[in-house]
Amino acid sequence: MSRFADHARASTAALRDLFPETPLQRNDHLSARYGAEIWLKREDLSPVRSYKIRGAFTAMRKERAIHPEQGHFVCASAGNHAQGVAFACRHFGVKGTIFMPVTTPQQKIDKTRTFGRESIEIVLVGDYFDQTLAASQEFCERVSGHFLSPFDDADVIEGQASVGVEILVQLGRAPDWVVLPVGGGGLAAGVTAYLRQEAAAVQYRFVEPVGGASLTAAIATGGPTTLKKVNSFVDGAAVARIGALPFARLDWVTEDMVLRAPEDRICGTMLEMLNVEGIVLEPAGALAVDVLPELAAEIVGKTVVCVTSGGNFDFERLPEVKERAQRHAGLKKYFILRMPQRPGALREFLSMLGPHDDIARFEYLKKSARNFGSVLIGIETREARGFSALTEQLDAQGFAYRDITNDETLAEFLI
Repeated sequence: MSRFADHARASTAALRDLFPETPLQRNDHLSARYGAEIWLKREDLSPVRSYKIRGAFTAMRKERAIHPEQGHFVCASAGNHAQGVAFACRHFGVKGTIFMPVTTPQQKIDKTRTFGRESIEIVLVGDYFDQTLAASQEFCERVSGHFLSPFDDADVIEGQASVGVEILVQLGRAPDWVVLPVGGGGLAAGVTAYLRQEAAAVQYRFVEPVGGASLTAAIATGGPTTLKKVNSFVDGAAVARIGALPFARLDWVTEDMVLRAPEDRICGTMLEMLNVEGIVLEPAGALAVDVLPELAAEIVGKTVVCVTSGGNFDFERLPEVKERAQRHAGLKKYFILRMPQRPGALREFLSMLGPHDDIARFEYLKKSARNFGSVLIGIETREARGFSALTEQLDAQGFAYRDITNDETLAEFLI
């Protein structure tokens, strides 16, 4: 037996003091769609609604075993890692100082405080995470605390490996495929390190958001590389640089094993899982399910485990998720329309709309125009092909227009 596998099983057993194994559930809806056995490893049903509690607990347990006098743990996080650390601090009865950016939503602050209660202190500092991280590390050194990294830590990786341990036990056999989300790499590194030793035939696919493809960048350059720009929408996996330790365990991964999920498409997956299955997933938690259409031809007749890594979703974001999903599906578009300033022009335009078209936004951008006025107009429809008929009529009638739906710069300022 390998040393890592032994330690991973021991860490999994120790976790039972904290919470029972998360469910591994066969999903009939997805299984029927893809002609495969699709199982969801429901990390969104852990006590803190993500897998992060596993690594935080394991790292804290092992540090206290070596240094029992250590009673102060420090981390920097605006999300799931903070909640896992808070929960573990309360369990062990130790002090935790959790640094969060000033811009952290109040809901996340409140949830972290609920999990940690009197065991933790939350410090809000920095507009950006890099500033928060630097402040937390300086503080940790000053108070001689122990810093808990969210992913770049051997004990954290071992804790996340418990997901793989549970999968084999719950399924009773090795799956054919395991699909894993990737942010900093701790989950992917831990699960694959265990399964490659205990179930060598398993195939893997790794999924990261298009706007945070740090594993792809690391494979291309041969080592962890800092991305110049990160789209923060998939906040649980939008990491600018994959961890050095996780990547060292993932150095066997090739570029064709990594899939990149568009942020807007992920929104459609989130809505489908909510509306069809009643499963609440955060954007990062939906990554593994989101890429199943890309794997459809390969997984027919196979047993596939998708790790749904988290369900900490703020429902105040639901309108944004719906908007992005509609735009990706082609059911909502935004135009800048050059509207003639004469009686009847608006009526002419409205007559071009189909029976299932609905105006969701209408705003004059230049209200003092004498001959023509620029109008921002948003239109929703039931079938994407309806927009082809609309634009054909606009062309025929001589209306000047511009589709800005996918223009990131204009959309940011106007939509």
